[in-house]
Amino acid sequence: MNVIVANEARELLTDLNIEVIKSVEGEYSVEEFIDIFKNMFFARMILDVTAIKDYKNIENIQKVFTHLPADKIILFLPTIKETTSSVYLSQLISMGAYNFTTNLDGVKYLLKNPNNYKDVAHFQQLSDLSSNVSRNVEVGTKVFGIRNLTNHAGATTLIYMLKQELESSFGMVVYALEIGRHDFGVFNDERMLSIDQSEISNTIGRFQDADVILIDMNDTTDDDLCGNVLYLLEPSIIMLNKLVRRNKNIFSSLKGARIVLNKSFLSNKDISELEFETKSKFFYNIPCLDDRKKHDVLCSFLSKLGFNNYKDNSKPSNNKIVGMFKK
Repeated sequence: MNVIVANEARELLTDLNIEVIKSVEGEYSVEEFIDIFKNMFFARMILDVTAIKDYKNIENIQKVFTHLPADKIILFLPTIKETTSSVYLSQLISMGAYNFTTNLDGVKYLLKNPNNYKDVAHFQQLSDLSSNVSRNVEVGTKVFGIRNLTNHAGATTLIYMLKQELESSFGMVVYALEIGRHDFGVFNDERMLSIDQSEISNTIGRFQDADVILIDMNDTTDDDLCGNVLYLLEPSIIMLNKLVRRNKNIFSSLKGARIVLNKSFLSNKDISELEFETKSKFFYNIPCLDDRKKHDVLCSFLSKLGFNNYKDNSKPSNNKIVGMFKK
């Protein structure tokens, strides 16, 4: 069943002849909107973007997709320069939001024929997104930075495994960069490079054939180098306690960010409890993996990041731990 959220486009959207389980009208803050829909199951949501307060600020739309599935939402955009510019559309695409339109026929089409990345890649102008890294990146290249939140959370190995998965299962050309370190050398991969921060823009400019660029950001404090940053959290009790002792406000400072649990033994119940304790919403849960094998869970993770065209055979994990960290 479907959901319709309307504001300025309410009259147009009333002409949609679809089954609806919930229809709301008006303008909502991001927090109000997320509270209404975060626990609701729906097949598709048609979201008139003007229903989100300050929708012209792309960060508010990003917060929506942090809590709700981008692949199930069709964005109805007003025909104004702020929401039809290459910058705005590029940022939507980078979030995995491929289904957007400015007219009713577009909504009807997308309900039956949802877009994948290839359908919208021509809109993407990554040079507008992030001043340093993407300045010289060819249109269509996706750039992801990965940073450890807890010590030894596994950024280096995860980047290697994601690169292998993107190349073997998706047929993509992938480069990986690490800043200020020399750990990539152990993988003997000519497309995994170690560079200084001052070299990053010029280095990326050489990757004219890249579909994806993965950046290990652990030796730089500048998150603005990358338009998309994933924060890895190894959720063992000792690592969580060490993290909170270093910075008791760490989770509030990362509100809306994509936090990924890595090397995790948490069950769904554990994750819910941890989200409640930290007042956070985690983007994905990756268990401990053998880096010598392929894993369906990585395909599922990449799908949530906006990569498509694979068959998801992943199965839920039964791994559990006893207890959670205490504040």
